[in-house]
Amino acid sequence: MTSYNDSSATVDKEVRRLYERYQAAESDAKRHEIALEMGKLDGRRHADIYAALEDE
Repeated sequence: MTSYNDSSATVDKEVRRLYERYQAAESDAKRHEIALEMGKLDGRRHADIYAALEDE
């Protein structure tokens, strides 16, 4: 099982990668698609935070 910090670092890397893709996107449709991916990732991050709090 990964620790919260390991999971957080992985999510941070994914967020950075998605943000770079968002900035480089050439169409509103592509930016919208990437924004949806970012939203899913944010949901996972919140789930990880709550799971870590429950373990304390």
